Amino acid sequence: MTTANELATQLATDDPIFARLQDQLSWYGQKSRDARKAFKRIKVTEIVAAALIPFLTGQLGSANHGWPGMTYVIGGLGVIITVLEGLLHLNQYQENWSSYRATAESLKHEKFMFLAKAGPYANAVDPRVALAERIEAVMAQENSQWVATVQKTNTGQSSTGQSATGLR
Repeated sequence: MTTANELATQLATDDPIFARLQDQLSWYGQKSRDARKAFKRIKVTEIVAAALIPFLTGQLGSANHGWPGMTYVIGGLGVIITVLEGLLHLNQYQENWSSYRATAESLKHEKFMFLAKAGPYANAVDPRVALAERIEAVMAQENSQWVATVQKTNTGQSSTGQSATGLR
């Protein structure tokens, strides 16, 4: 019986299966973090801008009628909120964050199941081949979901003549 250490040794850094797995774990992890940061930054900015609107509107009703240009600032905040919400919808930060994190976790799961020689790897004739097939299946599933999301987002918009391949 092969031990977990022997399996880890089998997946040396020059092994193409291990290199692919590590590369994709890194890619999905980083993209998940990037999408989370972008989503939260935009949402915090929207919340602050939305909170300022009633405050500044109240200043217009004060005895000195606020400062000149206050209505433009209030209107600008409304525009900022609208633009930021459009960016969230267009770039799908929250959906990408969730999808990329789920894919990264699935890849981690496959890695640990392989190293423990558990689950589908316990009785596999060649666990390395099973690992390669399973990690590619995880990424193909995420890629299919990504393409479906892009097509759903683009429904009703004018076509640029370019096809969405979903390749990363």
